[in-house]
Amino acid sequence: MKSKGSSNFVYLIIIAAVLFLVYSYISGGTPTDTVPLNQVAEDANAGRIERIVVRGDELSITYKQPTASGERTMISRKGAESTAVEQLQALGVNEETLRAIAIDFEEPVDWGTMINIGITIVSVIAIAAFFFLFIRQFQGANNQALSFGKSRARMFSGDRPTVTFEDVAGVEEAKEELKEVVEFLKEPQKFINLGARIPKGVLLVGAPGTGKTLMAKAVAGEAGVPFFSISGSEFVEMFVGVGASRVRDLFDQAKRHSPCIVFVDEIDAVGRYRGAGLGGSHDEREQTLNQILVEMDGFDTDTNVIVVAATNRPDILDPALMRPGRFDRRVVLDQPDIRGRAAIFSVHTRGKPVSTEVDLELLAQSTPGFVGADIENAVNEAAILAARAGKRRIGMTEFMEAIERVIAGPERRSRVISDEEREVFAYHEAGHAVVAYALPKCDPVRKISIVARGMAGGYTLTLPEEDRYIMQRSKMEDEMAKVLGGRAAEQLVFDEISTGASDDLEKVTKLARSMVMRYGMSDRLGPLVYGRKEELVFLGKEIGEQRDYSESMAKAIDDEVKAFVTQAFERAQAALAEYREELDRVAYALLERETLSSEEFVAAMEGRPMPERRDKDATPRQQTETVLKPNPSAAAA
Repeated sequence: MKSKGSSNFVYLIIIAAVLFLVYSYISGGTPTDTVPLNQVAEDANAGRIERIVVRGDELSITYKQPTASGERTMISRKGAESTAVEQLQALGVNEETLRAIAIDFEEPVDWGTMINIGITIVSVIAIAAFFFLFIRQFQGANNQALSFGKSRARMFSGDRPTVTFEDVAGVEEAKEELKEVVEFLKEPQKFINLGARIPKGVLLVGAPGTGKTLMAKAVAGEAGVPFFSISGSEFVEMFVGVGASRVRDLFDQAKRHSPCIVFVDEIDAVGRYRGAGLGGSHDEREQTLNQILVEMDGFDTDTNVIVVAATNRPDILDPALMRPGRFDRRVVLDQPDIRGRAAIFSVHTRGKPVSTEVDLELLAQSTPGFVGADIENAVNEAAILAARAGKRRIGMTEFMEAIERVIAGPERRSRVISDEEREVFAYHEAGHAVVAYALPKCDPVRKISIVARGMAGGYTLTLPEEDRYIMQRSKMEDEMAKVLGGRAAEQLVFDEISTGASDDLEKVTKLARSMVMRYGMSDRLGPLVYGRKEELVFLGKEIGEQRDYSESMAKAIDDEVKAFVTQAFERAQAALAEYREELDRVAYALLERETLSSEEFVAAMEGRPMPERRDKDATPRQQTETVLKPNPSAAAA
């Protein structure tokens, strides 16, 4: 968008160009014929001239009859030494003839001079405007360069809070901790009278999506005070010293608007260990951190400015930033439990047309490990699915489908696979489900499908009935057997193995190695931890594992890992051999219906008729007789 000054400058140039064209037109003049003065004298004596207008040295001659060129008006010029009458008399025109001619005298108008003066004035104005705009633009660029040191924090007044504690669910303990901060900002004298000081900093710690930023906004909304929000990465620029300058400017603004809250999101961008940077011990990031440390420790008790920071990597923050006096409180926002997830579902479904059949408790039970962002995404996906189906309310079917989309991705029903591969997929997923049904410590089966979803060709969904925070060895062994149930089913039924179990084998091997090296669950190696993790603090990621054991111990670890995996595979094979008929029934049901719910799976396991489906979109897929025929190896078994 052009500025107003630039538009005015363009207008000045256009006016100057128009004046120049007018001057050229006038100075060039229209092509009027000119005659010498002696010819004018002869025409006057001959009585052909009607009028003479004298304008300075220029004579405008008007004839009684048109001349040979067809014009009645001619132009002539006199000398500057005497008047026009005197020069005509000198050329032989008598006084009587001159009296018969109307001679008028007019002041000459020097249009050329006037236009030249006008053009000069306009040119001077245009040049002055050009230099004015140039200097102004230069000053703007200079100010912009100097503004690098200004804080880019966005301030929210707090008069109209958009987020309150009612909009935050699933983190009740964290809300209780932060309510004290809000109460201090509202009634500081209550605490000051008892000698308590304001917490200078509150660090919100939690996994991505647990609601750290939302919680900070809720604190600002409840307190009704100005709220400064900035990201940790916005402090650091390519120029040295900019980050520290922005920190100073931010805290100066905060002190002027006291009481207020300063929220620094992703503080680990500038708060990492000092001395671990790639640029040595005095790089720009560490200067910024040093300035933050100074500003936070320099607050007075009556400043009433609280710094709230959020991070999901508290382990890499500098110890000087974490000590009391800077971040006095560390509030953990953990993954919500089943009650917390139900409350989060209630918050995100507020104001949406949700069907009365929707059970939020069941949705919470079906989403273990989900955080607030995952639940919000699932509710939004459910609303999209309901709108796509032309429904006016969001039903339970849409919510369950949305949860599966968040977990595994959207269905790919258009994927073309052969009948032989479909049968392998069916027995593979049936193997997972049957082993989970047979072993006591496995989670109950919620859904089985051979429809491709995401990157998986099929999946078996097992969800716990309640949240767990520890896992026993027997539970882990049953889970390993369940994961290997697909591979065991393929080998049992087809006497052949495929690449479909590659992800299962990777999961089982990783779990078995953790049991041996991290959890001390090996009877042979004892309750010891083997290996030490190495992390690059500057990058905040694990780059490897340092071996602190011998080669012979490494071989013993490998043997124990193999023993755990082999034992799990044998348990899966034994369970499938015991439930051989049930395996066939579940596989045939999958080939017929492609997807089985928990009720349908239990009916197939118990040999009962399949329950009728109410959803018209879930009609059974017609199969060829070849696929529906019992497998020869299954009949032989």
